[in-house]
Amino acid sequence: MTSTPPSPNSQGTEAAQSMKPTAWLAQSKAIATMALSQSSIQALNRLRTYTPPPTQWYNCPLTRRAAVLILLFPDRHGDLKVVLTMRSAQMRNYAGQAALPGGKADTLQETPWDTARREAYEEIGLPMSDDKLRGFSVEHLCELPANLAKTELGVRPCVAFLRPSTLTSDTSTPTSQADDVSVEERLIPRLDPKEVAAVFTAPFHNFLRKEWEGHGPGPVQKNGQPEKWYRGAWTDWHESRWRMHNFYIPRPPPSSPTSLLKNTGITRFTPASSAQASLHQVQPEGDDPRPEPSALDTLMAFRVFGMTARILVDAARVAYGEEPQFEHNSHHGDEGMIGRLLEMGRLSEKRVKGEVLTKEVLAMASKM
Repeated sequence: MTSTPPSPNSQGTEAAQSMKPTAWLAQSKAIATMALSQSSIQALNRLRTYTPPPTQWYNCPLTRRAAVLILLFPDRHGDLKVVLTMRSAQMRNYAGQAALPGGKADTLQETPWDTARREAYEEIGLPMSDDKLRGFSVEHLCELPANLAKTELGVRPCVAFLRPSTLTSDTSTPTSQADDVSVEERLIPRLDPKEVAAVFTAPFHNFLRKEWEGHGPGPVQKNGQPEKWYRGAWTDWHESRWRMHNFYIPRPPPSSPTSLLKNTGITRFTPASSAQASLHQVQPEGDDPRPEPSALDTLMAFRVFGMTARILVDAARVAYGEEPQFEHNSHHGDEGMIGRLLEMGRLSEKRVKGEVLTKEVLAMASKM
């Protein structure tokens, strides 16, 4: 049971929104001249030519549609990195967890790409129009098979490349010289405290590796001892064995230009990791301009796990044409399970508060 996607409606969505001043344009330095590495060029080309299987996303009712943005960009070494967020503690679902920018569809006319771009604008301030991205453009590379969230949403990953204007159309040759500043250092997003507590980045290819291979220091524990980049275990989900991936993204030092800003305008902090992180807004006492410490301040690494980790592993598999060094599920996404749940009437338009998938429901769907 599949259907043909409607025509994109991104221009109408964009026109309905008034652009606010954004820190994406706040940095005065120009982007560095950088050439993509050969592996990055090949990865982008694989993503451009990737054709996903027919999707159940358009058969889901509006209340069950969601999309996330896998936003890739080159670092100063020409390697690809991906943008991630830490969800605010005030969010109803997955509070305090690492996630890709994204959320639910607003209308039936929205495509997954429309939804992903709109949510990225609302969450991290990524402009929806290239005209607002001076020196950059966003290229839509492909979409991946939909994943099934525990909250019974069909989540469609959309992969994009944040292309510096210093790269030509073949994404390999720089055309002009600029200051020695990377994309990550210039594009410090505007954060929305209602949904996002932090923004951080990770080396894309590393989601296929058991060990840290980034250019900077690897993750460490609070006691200063090295932290493993990857931990994994098998668990039961979708009435089958499911590999739970855990990645630990090291935070940059507080003085690093890649330490990202809170929306208060005065608090500089760095990525951290914990699903239990509790954030709260407090005012400094007396005349001290420094903010009270938050739960993020003492954490050493972001933990990326669950559906987000699986999406990133699958995206890296497609991009680099490699299999991970660790055990993993061979299939991409959950299109089959979403289709069976639709057939049994489980993914209905009306959502029940607190509704989540149970083993019993998945067992019934797996037998269809």
